[in-house]
Amino acid sequence: MRSHLPAELNRFVGRDRDLARLDRLLTEARMVTVTGVGGVGKSRLALRAAATTAEQERYCDGVRLVELSCLNDPALLDHAVIEALGLTDHTARAPRRLLLDHLGECELLLVVDGFEQIVDACAELVRELLRGCPGLRVLAAGRLPLRIDGERVFALAPMSEEDALLLFTERAAAARAGERPAEGQQAAAAELCRRLDGIPLALELAAGRLGTLSVEQLLKRLDDRFRLLTGGGRGALPRHQTLRTTIGWSHELCTAGQRLLWARLSVFAGTFDLEAVEYICVGSGLPQEQVLDVLGALLDQSLVVREDGPCGVRYRLLDTVREYGAQWLAETGDAERLRRRHRDWFLGLATWCELDWFSPRQGEVATRIEGELPNLRAAMEFSLASPEDAHLAQYLAGTLWFCWVGCGRLAEGRHWLAQVLDASAEHGSSRLKALWVLGYAAVLQGDAVAAIAALQECREEAEARGDRVAAAYAVHRSGCLALVTDDMPRAEELLGAALAGYEEVGELNSNVLMGQVELAMAVGFRGRLDEAVAMCERTVAICDDHGERWARAYAVYVLAYAAWCRGDGDRARALLRETLAVHHAFHDLVGTVLTLEMLALVAVDAGDPVEAAVLQGAAERIWPSVGLPLFGSAYFYAAHVRCEERTRELLGDARYEEHRRRGARIDADAAVERALGHGRGTGGVRELAPAREARAARAGQAGDDQPHEGSGHDGSGHEGPGRTGSGQAEARRLPLRAERGDGGLKR
Repeated sequence: MRSHLPAELNRFVGRDRDLARLDRLLTEARMVTVTGVGGVGKSRLALRAAATTAEQERYCDGVRLVELSCLNDPALLDHAVIEALGLTDHTARAPRRLLLDHLGECELLLVVDGFEQIVDACAELVRELLRGCPGLRVLAAGRLPLRIDGERVFALAPMSEEDALLLFTERAAAARAGERPAEGQQAAAAELCRRLDGIPLALELAAGRLGTLSVEQLLKRLDDRFRLLTGGGRGALPRHQTLRTTIGWSHELCTAGQRLLWARLSVFAGTFDLEAVEYICVGSGLPQEQVLDVLGALLDQSLVVREDGPCGVRYRLLDTVREYGAQWLAETGDAERLRRRHRDWFLGLATWCELDWFSPRQGEVATRIEGELPNLRAAMEFSLASPEDAHLAQYLAGTLWFCWVGCGRLAEGRHWLAQVLDASAEHGSSRLKALWVLGYAAVLQGDAVAAIAALQECREEAEARGDRVAAAYAVHRSGCLALVTDDMPRAEELLGAALAGYEEVGELNSNVLMGQVELAMAVGFRGRLDEAVAMCERTVAICDDHGERWARAYAVYVLAYAAWCRGDGDRARALLRETLAVHHAFHDLVGTVLTLEMLALVAVDAGDPVEAAVLQGAAERIWPSVGLPLFGSAYFYAAHVRCEERTRELLGDARYEEHRRRGARIDADAAVERALGHGRGTGGVRELAPAREARAARAGQAGDDQPHEGSGHDGSGHEGPGRTGSGQAEARRLPLRAERGDGGLKR
């Protein structure tokens, strides 16, 4: 079962009764919300309960976490859930529709955390998902309930005295290199836990001070703070004030530099790295050479959390700590300057990433940009808030084209591009870039009307301004639209003109190389296969010189197609597997599904019609997330039709449909694993989740992975006696072409 929950950074302590109660609620209701004051441990309890259900494999489709604390724009809520579910969708359909379609047949626990700032939008989304997806359960954690029908609210109380002391003792040992409070300090520690009302975050902050203060000193200082706030009586202080008092007390104990850095770190959304901190947070009172030491001190005090991940060491502030820092930053009058420095840093980062996308660091860029998306969104929001900065939002949305297109985020990209283009800005070059990127995204989504409008506006404005670079991009993407809509003569004309324009201005990057591949496709579809191969071989050579992988994968796809046309199925398969691995790594569904379709054709010609049918079914499942199957293009569709006809001929209609349906129950990750040869027949291929597989079996749709008599495959990976050899002979008569008219294929 698949679960995608963050690993616990330290041991979960206590809360046995709360876990048992929450577990019962999850079995009784489809919607449970854990509420409570900040710092009481709502998120930690919900994640621990979710992890337990994942370990017990209660939900066939696993457990997913949606973290919303850094999301302020309700319009991005659906995109955040799509991202958490690991979905990639290139179509223009509404994100809500995608969620309903995907979750409609799932049995899944969705954990929603940190939704307070967008509670109304979150409640509407959860209500609709629960109504439309009967196998979905939702566990939410926030400071207030969602207030929807069927919701069971679990008001989380602070820890019991016993659990609180256990937590404090364990965290104190961590702060003091394993040294626990001495025997004589136990009474003081217990009293401290009572004074802190058993609130876990308050306990952790207090324990973080034990590197410099004793338990008795902690207790005295806190006692003095409480008496000051309440005029001597402790009982008047409510629990939500206890945490704020503890944070404020911790703030007072910080040095001036630590307070300053704490406040300035609040401008980050999500996680951040040291390099960003050293640029954004320096200034009066905090020179750059002190930043590392001050950050380390905040880490020691549990005010900053360290996270290790694919991007290396990163840091974050807990929500309550960030809120306190943001309020203090606002009081200093320095918030505007810090947010502007934050925006400028991430503008620079996006610019660097765009340049480095055309380099051996392409994979690193994809990982980095994924981790920085919350901060990049915040930078766009900040720029859109001021009319004089709107052009910077346009520049940022356009510069991130490689994220929207190359990393499977077309839907979110179109959201931002539409927003920034609605803003008026005087800087024409930024707007022109946003326009052609919008046109590019619309082409890939199959939205020809939006694509034509954006690209025509870009071209006319670029020509009026004398911007030859933007004009070349507009012409290029218009040629791409002609390619996927079967106007091959126009595609060849426009793509050739765009490449000439790029050469004139000295433009060379992944987009330019993709233009060469697209021109090769158009030329190949017009029957000049040798010319197409020569173009793609030149493209591969340039990509190799620069370490480029994304555009190279498309060029290799064309070379694989040519190898198949020439009857070299082994070379075609090897090339297709090479390109599939790259497309999948970049979450590029267009390249992934095109390659799966071609691998199916190679399989049937190699005498394995069962595998061909399964792969066609797997591709069929992915196409709705891309758009019209094979773009609705007769040229691109020709190989699919050829494969289906040949497979039906070898298997018969009934067995073809059986194996195609089986393939349609394999998710994209498992389909790629299978096609790469890593999971077939080993149990490593994830098909239907167990409960849905049982339902399918009862409906007579279940299949198996075993070869059938006459399938042309003996199960060993070699051709069997069923191989007739006719597939290879037919392949030699290619290239394939499809012509409009009677709907039939012509060679």
